[in-house]
Amino acid sequence: MSFSIAGKTVIVTGAANGIGLAIGRQFVEAGANVMFADMDEERLEAELGEEASKEEKARFFAGDLRKKLTIANLLSATIDAFDRVDILVNASRQIMVSDPLNPKDDGMDCLLEQNLMTSLRLSQAVAKRMIAQAARDENLEGPVGSIINLSSIAAERAHPKLMAYSVSTAALNQMTRSLAVALAPERIRVNAVAFGSVMSASLKDMLKGNEECRADVVAHTPLGRIASANEVAEVAQFLASDSAGFITGQIMTVDGGRSLLDPVAAPAH
Repeated sequence: MSFSIAGKTVIVTGAANGIGLAIGRQFVEAGANVMFADMDEERLEAELGEEASKEEKARFFAGDLRKKLTIANLLSATIDAFDRVDILVNASRQIMVSDPLNPKDDGMDCLLEQNLMTSLRLSQAVAKRMIAQAARDENLEGPVGSIINLSSIAAERAHPKLMAYSVSTAALNQMTRSLAVALAPERIRVNAVAFGSVMSASLKDMLKGNEECRADVVAHTPLGRIASANEVAEVAQFLASDSAGFITGQIMTVDGGRSLLDPVAAPAH
């Protein structure tokens, strides 16, 4: 059985680089219509400007999704371009090294807003659209939609300088489970991909010129390497497809076995 998403319309956030960009491009190659969304308009234009002008299945939207009006504008732009939305991938996330003992520098408000609340608000708006589409299409039995959140193994690990990131991803995991239950009667599935040693944009920046850190990450990964962003994209495509039609509320771990080891002192990237 193929993991087909051909003809589906997808919104991917955090899509100007790294894992979000890889997911969006893989989905386009798989035959989906994709709206690439990100705050970084310059990077979107550099990565996708020529592609979007030639490829009818690819469009991009720039804006700060922490603002409710921007979420509404993103949804409107997607409907204008493709007439519907079937899949949402919340790939926008932020990692911040912070001081857990300093209320002014613990990063909690910032990362809860970016990593949790933005995904929640967009999921709510997109779910309402999916439900309306199902009613319009008189879809009484088939799948209605799929929402996929990008999380991290940091949700289950304790690192003193990543407290806010760990808390925000743990909250995102619970939001995934709660929305899965709430949206199940509407035939909308909600899952998450929790990754560790994947070459995301943030990990690439962290490892730049730091071979000691790279060696540490690899040493804490049983498979002995750092995964590519495309390997996360493949899991996201599976979860988005009807082949995962009976999977909801799950946190799928893609970390090369990192989370199987003693988490103490191991970096959660």
